[in-house]
Amino acid sequence: MSDTMVVTRFAPSPTGFMHVGNLRTALYSYLIAKHSGGKFILRIEDTDQERFVEGATEVILNTLRMTGLQYDEGPDVGGPNGPYIQSQRKEIYQKYAKWLVDHDYAYYCFCSEERLRSLHDENGIGGYDRHCRNLPKEEIEAHLKNGDPYVIRQKMPLTGTTTYFDEVYGEQSVENKELQDQILMKADGYPTYNFAHIVDDHLMGVNYVVRGNEYITSTPKYVLLYDAFGWERPHYVHLPLLCGKNPDGSVSKLSKRHGAVSFEELVKQGYLPDAIVNYLAFLGWAPKDSTQEIFSLEELVKVFTIDGIGKSNAVFDYEKLKWFNAEYLKKLNPEDFFERIRPIWAAAGMPAYVNQKKLAGLVQSRVSTLNESADIVDFVLSRLPYDAELYTNKKNKTTPELCLQILKTVRPALDAAPAWENDALFELLQQTAADLGVKKNAVMWAVRIAIARKAVTPGGATELMEVLGREESLSRMDQAIRELEA
Repeated sequence: MSDTMVVTRFAPSPTGFMHVGNLRTALYSYLIAKHSGGKFILRIEDTDQERFVEGATEVILNTLRMTGLQYDEGPDVGGPNGPYIQSQRKEIYQKYAKWLVDHDYAYYCFCSEERLRSLHDENGIGGYDRHCRNLPKEEIEAHLKNGDPYVIRQKMPLTGTTTYFDEVYGEQSVENKELQDQILMKADGYPTYNFAHIVDDHLMGVNYVVRGNEYITSTPKYVLLYDAFGWERPHYVHLPLLCGKNPDGSVSKLSKRHGAVSFEELVKQGYLPDAIVNYLAFLGWAPKDSTQEIFSLEELVKVFTIDGIGKSNAVFDYEKLKWFNAEYLKKLNPEDFFERIRPIWAAAGMPAYVNQKKLAGLVQSRVSTLNESADIVDFVLSRLPYDAELYTNKKNKTTPELCLQILKTVRPALDAAPAWENDALFELLQQTAADLGVKKNAVMWAVRIAIARKAVTPGGATELMEVLGREESLSRMDQAIRELEA
């Protein structure tokens, strides 16, 4: 990068949720700017009023807050280049569009909707025939005087080639005859994305444009506008497509059919914002000379460089995201982890007698998402159905008959236990094994199945007894004895 300060922007449209692809674009834009001590700008592109969704701007702002992607300029923080919401910049675009018309880089188009539709086939395929491109000045003035509706179109060169350089994909060229005379200003007076973002990026000093590679083929139209105005072109950084795995093993553009695709959905499913950000960083980028995968945002800022961005499609793997999330959950302060899962347990109906903090300690290293914390303790939330087969375990050489004998022996001793805590309970069960002449693990298995009624649990027999408390543990054991006797 040059000595000029790097300025990037994230310019989402407020049309609904925050897609993880958009969030990745925001992340890469942020990292590219901050790696070199540059500036990161947030701009809301809401000129497509038909697609505007109420509340979507707040979703964008909240997502960036939660992920730690702090912008230096934006709608709610201000800055020298505002306003940062495009619909509030309407007059700015009209001025620049008129300049283009006056200098023969654009023209007024008065074609009706009906005429434009007639240029397309039944599948909607077709292009504008440049009908208004060379209207006589008198005819244009007559239309304007009559107040006839119009759009402003870019006057594309009809010969030659337009070439630009992309930081990821290299030199890109297109024959100018392939370019449509795109609309710059709509009949409602609002600019199209194709025009507004050019003007905004220039006026806001954006010199690194980071976006998905679906814009590679349309970028020649944009650089022609920069050239028309005599403005310096920005550096373009197009990112590889974000894909999802299909049932047949193929991949396609990431969509809802692949699973949760919005930041909000993933958070609701129990993924931590920091884990999501860390995983997204690796979807199209890799650090140089390192196999490290867990990075804080601050660490990513230090190591992230454009030449680490790949050209190949990136596949969003939910299992890999779970791995990242599990690593982040393990690193949480135990108190923080408990506070995060407590509302989940409350909603699931966690009984009042349960020692929830101790249970959280058993669960923390065993879940991949916060929501799994309810599934993994289903046996605590309510008593599971009786299954005699669980008492048979080859490894510990237990049978239902032996387990019944163990439970009937240990039950009175537990009733008289002076302290109901893990170490004391463990010692008591160990003594029972010695008295019966069986393996310690056989006793542990019998007791754990009796109180949990489940083969795999977070924590062993005595840990679960401590979590459930004396009264509930003994009640469950009594029930198990009755069932085994029956």
